[in-house]
Amino acid sequence: MTEVKFYENVDDKLLQFAVIISKSQDKYVFCKHKNRDTWEVPGGHRETGENITDTARRELYEETGALEFTLKPVCVYSVTAPGNFNGHETFGMLFFAKISRFEAKLYNEIEKIALTDALPDRLTYPDIQPRLIEEAKKRGCL
Repeated sequence: MTEVKFYENVDDKLLQFAVIISKSQDKYVFCKHKNRDTWEVPGGHRETGENITDTARRELYEETGALEFTLKPVCVYSVTAPGNFNGHETFGMLFFAKISRFEAKLYNEIEKIALTDALPDRLTYPDIQPRLIEEAKKRGCL
């Protein structure tokens, strides 16, 4: 079973991921990877030596083509799942972004983005992403 927890903060060195719940034109922004048939919230791995906020900015651009946006941290989250990192708890920073302008073309591993009023039916991480969105709503970020 996948367990998702939320924290106000943890030691920065534990933060391996940045996930960015995004909206544009009052709609959620989801992206579809070229090698998957599912949709996901923008985000990804932190690179060595990278500040976690810079990770969020980079991933948001790479996965949505966002050029102009506001970005704010929501909270730290963790995921513990049997098939994920040998069942060890992993940590990430959850952000919220409001995107006002996109690049005309996507250049990385993302095939397309979609602006939606609700979560897509086929999510890449259905046990995680809805929980992250729910927490952001509880904290008044959406």
